[in-house]
Amino acid sequence: MKLLISYLSRCKGRMAVGFLFKFAGTVAELVLPLILAHMIDNVVPTKDVLALALWSAGMLAVALVAWAGNVIANRMASKVARDTTERVRADLFAKTLSLSARQTDAATLPTLVSRLSSDTYNVHNMLGVMQRIGVRAPILLVGGVALTFTVDPVLALVMLVTVPFLAFLSAFVAKRGTVLYTRLQESMDAMVRKVRDDHTGIRVIKALSRTEYESRSFRAVNAAIVRDETKAAVTTGITNPVMTAVLNLAMTAVIFLGAYRFAADKVKIGELLAFTSFFTVMLNAVIAVGRIFVELSRGAASARRIEAVMCLPQEMGTEPGERDDSGAFIRFRGVTFSYGGAPALENIDFSVKKGGTLGIIGGTGSGKSTLISLLMRFYDPDRGTVFIGGRDVKSYPKEELSRKFGVVFQNDFLMAASVRENIDFERGLREDALSRAAEYARASAFIEEHGGGDAVLTARGSNFSGGQKQRLLIARALAAAPEILVLDDSSSALDYKTDAQLRHTLFDNLPDTTVVLIAQRISSVRFADHILVLDKGGMVGFGTDEELMKSCDEYRRIYRSQHGEGGDEDAEN
Repeated sequence: MKLLISYLSRCKGRMAVGFLFKFAGTVAELVLPLILAHMIDNVVPTKDVLALALWSAGMLAVALVAWAGNVIANRMASKVARDTTERVRADLFAKTLSLSARQTDAATLPTLVSRLSSDTYNVHNMLGVMQRIGVRAPILLVGGVALTFTVDPVLALVMLVTVPFLAFLSAFVAKRGTVLYTRLQESMDAMVRKVRDDHTGIRVIKALSRTEYESRSFRAVNAAIVRDETKAAVTTGITNPVMTAVLNLAMTAVIFLGAYRFAADKVKIGELLAFTSFFTVMLNAVIAVGRIFVELSRGAASARRIEAVMCLPQEMGTEPGERDDSGAFIRFRGVTFSYGGAPALENIDFSVKKGGTLGIIGGTGSGKSTLISLLMRFYDPDRGTVFIGGRDVKSYPKEELSRKFGVVFQNDFLMAASVRENIDFERGLREDALSRAAEYARASAFIEEHGGGDAVLTARGSNFSGGQKQRLLIARALAAAPEILVLDDSSSALDYKTDAQLRHTLFDNLPDTTVVLIAQRISSVRFADHILVLDKGGMVGFGTDEELMKSCDEYRRIYRSQHGEGGDEDAEN
């Protein structure tokens, strides 16, 4: 909540003015029953029409002040809630983009999505309610109790007895409700995760006829949300009925006692009417308090979840690093890395010259994509050092390091936008650079067939074939003329001929670009200057195709399995 308060401090002037308007309007509401009591007990008996008219006009004026004060204050409160939530949401989004890969893995994407959407919405509602009702309701309650003493102190004592009980109930509900709504938001995270996974894999689910299973799985997640929401709603929902019951009991006692005091001529009829009016005001305030505690519990839980992300320390900052004088452009020196368990990569040591080509091959889970993540500094190694251009990657500012790379990831994406926008990717590149990149990626021909650079891709690029999408992604990676081109299994949807043509085009036109190529097919990497062979996170081979065929058993096994020389037996091994 401290973070949220710091955001609200930017609007303290507007909030102070809004509070004054709300205070004036609420006090005016409390004055109305007193004016009414005076008119009934003192003005009406005189039968003075002019005096009655003047008091009625005064009562109307006070009512207008109450209306205007509340309307103006509510409009100002809405603006504060809107602007504050907009800033929180923008800063939270920026924070999620700046999180390190480890922090994102720990938080998980579904919970980050939930905090950006439902949690910020809950905070918005809480801010609005607390400014509109959270100011008004306590003034009505406290002011109502206080003014009843001006009407009849004896009757007011009956109402005063209820205050400690109401305060205890409010504190209990606020504390317990925050815990329950935090649990509810965690259940919402699970639902977002489930929906995200199912929508991503919808084709596989349908192809394998798993829709009924996934529906049952979703119902279980949905039932958990209903269970948690019911607990939270029941806990916060007891506020209204219990407070109303207490006040009604108090009012019954007031009427019973007031009848005796009226019979003894110790209270007037107008005063009793004022007292009942104050009770009505207080009862409405109690109903409002019930809503306040629901929104406060929900909003406080969401604010803490948002604060937990916003207060995460900044990782992966620029650090001074040692130099590498070996002359290599890319070098891994004794690198070991794990995601928290067994090492995903262990004791990796190799180097590549500038303008050279590195092919990386290995079985599933051997650490190929992890190696690229370390090269691009999505993660820092547990041991060892990664160098680019003779500098430790930790010594590069983030933007400078990013500009060195053009990358096509294994599970990359295309926007539902034009071909030109997908290749440019909001980088403001020149038209000739976009055209040249498309040509190098051998994408120009089918782009023209689809209508040129203005042709619009549907969601996930479904109106283009798999091979065409991969070539668009390669064009995007090439467009900014990177020093290092990373292709992570980016030719899996290409036929052998197109794959070979693409490689020749890249190497003929980009002699100074260092290419790092991850592939499953040995034919895609055997031309490389150096080939790194990985197996279960270990480096089992490094050299040219000819060298590895002589010295590396794993490389020969992959070759035979893909070229039909004892492939079945080797594949099983």
